[in-house]
Amino acid sequence: ACPGSQQAMEDDRPAAERAELVRQAQAGDRRAFAHLAHRHGRAVYAIALAHLGRAADAEDVAQASLLAALEHLDDCRDPARFDAWLFAIARNRARRALLRRRLRDVLPRITPEPPDPAGAPLPEARMQLLRALAGLPARAREVVLLHDLERYSHAEIAAALGVSEESSRQHLSRARRALRAHLEEKPP
Repeated sequence: ACPGSQQAMEDDRPAAERAELVRQAQAGDRRAFAHLAHRHGRAVYAIALAHLGRAADAEDVAQASLLAALEHLDDCRDPARFDAWLFAIARNRARRALLRRRLRDVLPRITPEPPDPAGAPLPEARMQLLRALAGLPARAREVVLLHDLERYSHAEIAAALGVSEESSRQHLSRARRALRAHLEEKPP
């Protein structure tokens, strides 16, 4: 065996396991799909949140995306790229939801929601971060949320979003610079 081939095999193991779960789910195994949904649910939510900016809207889109994926699982032609296929569903549903929201003349920006039903305000630092995230382009928000929140590697982000690893790194670097600049600004 070539040096490094063991490492390559280990790196491909999660993708191979995911592809096998997809094939099992396509064959009707509901537990396999439940496992996939559990594994990718937070990332689907992060994609939706990157586009919509509102937690409640992102939750609705994430759930609708997972249901759509279950209903159309046979349309996933490449089980090894299930996450990219699923994220495309989430991205498209989020964009449609955003368009519907814009048509209703609702501002498409992050609206911080109270963390509890009592309506306690969010800490100022969190509100600043949410405003800074709202100022990023959607792709940059996707990369930041997938990398920093969901702990996806650049290789995983590249595969899931259909960009190069270098592009993922550039989006993350630019986004972090923009976030830093926004957070360092002094309020008037």
